[in-house]
Amino acid sequence: MDEMLKRFSKEAPVAVMARLGLQRAISADWVDQVFAEHSKTQYTRELLFSTVVELTSLVSLGMRPSLHAAAQKMKENLPVSLTALYDKVNRVEPDVVRALVSGSAARLTPVMASLRKGAAPMLPDWRIRIIDGNHLPASEKRLAPLRGFRGAALPGHSLVVYDPEVDLVIDLIPCEDGHASERGLLPPALAAATRGELWMGDRHFCTSPAIRFATALGAAVLFREHKAHPHPTSSGLRRKVGRVATGVAYEEPVVLAATKDEPALVMRRIEIVLDTPTRDGDTVIRLLTTLPKKVKATVVAQLYRKRWSIEGLFGRLEAALKSEVRTLGHPRAALLAFGTAVVAYNVLAVVQAAIAAAHDLEAAGIEVSTFYVADDVRSDYRGMLIAIPPDRWARFDTQSPAVLARTLVTIAANLDPRTVRKHPRGPKPNVERGYAPRAMVQRHVSTARVLRDGRIR
Repeated sequence: MDEMLKRFSKEAPVAVMARLGLQRAISADWVDQVFAEHSKTQYTRELLFSTVVELTSLVSLGMRPSLHAAAQKMKENLPVSLTALYDKVNRVEPDVVRALVSGSAARLTPVMASLRKGAAPMLPDWRIRIIDGNHLPASEKRLAPLRGFRGAALPGHSLVVYDPEVDLVIDLIPCEDGHASERGLLPPALAAATRGELWMGDRHFCTSPAIRFATALGAAVLFREHKAHPHPTSSGLRRKVGRVATGVAYEEPVVLAATKDEPALVMRRIEIVLDTPTRDGDTVIRLLTTLPKKVKATVVAQLYRKRWSIEGLFGRLEAALKSEVRTLGHPRAALLAFGTAVVAYNVLAVVQAAIAAAHDLEAAGIEVSTFYVADDVRSDYRGMLIAIPPDRWARFDTQSPAVLARTLVTIAANLDPRTVRKHPRGPKPNVERGYAPRAMVQRHVSTARVLRDGRIR
């Protein structure tokens, strides 16, 4: 390393690691290749797709407040007008967004595997895939047909496939129709399933076609059972198998009835009688799985709790990154912004893994916060790019995943992990507010006077 890069590696290690991660995940040449292979209606003339991804990444990382602001700062480096830029962004096909997310995850997975080497698997001999949907919030109504509409305009949603063992989103199925069912996005996601994978999801995905499809591909499933489907029938006695963290577990063999084209399918139902009801008031959770009997029912019950890790992923995405750009009202633009935010999340996950590999966080009682890691990137990234020219970074392109992982760990050793530690707060008390008169709700007070008097008059 030259002196300037050494100095940034010591004083701003998170920004340097993020730059190396982005360089590996979405190098310009590779991004343009993805566009050429997966775009069916668009083509490249003056504006490269890699430039579009670069601009949206700046917004996702919070370094620019909007796509317009990011483009404006490019000045002469943007070869087209702002109108042409927005035309390009509004027409990026969902297949391109999916290829961008899944391809970049595949490029980062070997690096992450080297960083997390030695970690115990969640379920030996199985690779976990957690699926869940994410609906984008209502956008600003800037499109002509929406002006004057008083309701909410939904720009779309997506189905996310998450690998918890490498902490990466490995696939994303975007959907432009905000009212379309998440269940309809499951077949293209499951089409990538292979033997030795366990697919986990909530009851919304628990359907007979999904279970049979995954089984035909050699994968296993673990879904929470829906009340309305798939209606398996009992084929044996329900028996108690022991306690788990949240209650008492029972197991029962069940069968999906044969159809005209498919034979009967033997499954297991694991039932957890909860010690404490869920937020929805459920006292029992029923799980359906095609895992073999050698995987104990108590292990299956505990494993399903890991599904909530994807809920935490969505929370970290929104807290640390700008994954929902409300100014982008066109569905394809909004989905592209969400896709680049997911890529940025994967890069930050690699940075966090490097920090964990360089420091004994468990002994120090430290959990790294995605929010503070992203904040470090926002603080130092732009100045670093100004100080260090692009050719200084090119040398890292030839590093193998294992060598790049060692480089990241070496840089992460310069960081004091206490500066990016998470500060969890206790659970909020569940207070029933009840009805309040309008006059009381609209009343206001002076905080200074309340503090002075010690009470609200």
